[in-house]
Amino acid sequence: MEFGLSEEQQELASIVRSLLAKRADSAAVRAAALSPTGYDPDLWSTLVDQVGAAALNIPEEYGGAGFSLFESLVVLEEVGRSLAPSPLLSSLVTSEAILAGGDTATMQRLLPRIAAGEVAAFVTGTAPTLDADRATVLLAATPDRLVEVEPSTASVTPVGALDQTLRLGTIDLTGATTTPAGDPGDAVRRARQVRCVGVAALQAGLAARAVELTVAYTRERVQFGRAIGSFQALKHRMADMLVLQEMSRSASWSASYAVATGADNAEHLAHVAKSYCSDALDRIAAETVQLHGGIAITWEHDAQLVFKRAHALSQLFGQAHEHRALITL
Repeated sequence: MEFGLSEEQQELASIVRSLLAKRADSAAVRAAALSPTGYDPDLWSTLVDQVGAAALNIPEEYGGAGFSLFESLVVLEEVGRSLAPSPLLSSLVTSEAILAGGDTATMQRLLPRIAAGEVAAFVTGTAPTLDADRATVLLAATPDRLVEVEPSTASVTPVGALDQTLRLGTIDLTGATTTPAGDPGDAVRRARQVRCVGVAALQAGLAARAVELTVAYTRERVQFGRAIGSFQALKHRMADMLVLQEMSRSASWSASYAVATGADNAEHLAHVAKSYCSDALDRIAAETVQLHGGIAITWEHDAQLVFKRAHALSQLFGQAHEHRALITL
């Protein structure tokens, strides 16, 4: 079990954080979320071309960088910190599902496209699918088959989301053109684990951002002639936020390592991470709003973006209590 980053992984995180700080400030995030694509294609291209964001977990023989799932999740944590809308999570889930359950022909056909930055989505059941309306690589699993779907032949119905940086849609495959792709059981099992640790990575990153925003504000806001951050009661509340943030990061990294390496307890830790990080971020987001006062509920301030993203992620791919129930099985 690992709870820290290697020197190379720290450098990767630093590079991505620096890039997003320049290219995904508050104005850029809002503009991207409200754009027709729902994300910034130029920023996505930069992440793909300069960082290899979509290729890190894909083996070199399929056009990838040949690292591991964990490096991809390091990037995803920084994306979560920035609040930038991005197709990285859905593409990562899809590529891992293909690696786990796809046949050789499917891997050769689809993985190079995902590594090159094409948006991918994985459909399971009737639940809303992340990035359904913008995916050019579409994989679907039913109880008895795994298929590649021609996106132009599938019917997509957008689903509204509290968080405007997330794009969801339901997909009707009736009459869609499909190609057999492999084993649905292995693909779905892997996708479920990666969804858990992927969301946990986003949550850990956002938790850090929320704490930073709150501490910075309490240093600037003056009341009764003093910065409000000097009041002991607020110090205690921010200390509690920091504890939740650090524990979220530990839960996220532990589960990410386990899933990346195929550890025996990978599924257990994935459910733990999704459950803990969801509850922790909900509390951190609430404290972020409270400690920012009235300014936090205005459209112009980023606290409302943190609040919406926190509650959207806590619902995405299962609520905390649902994952806790699976831990006890």
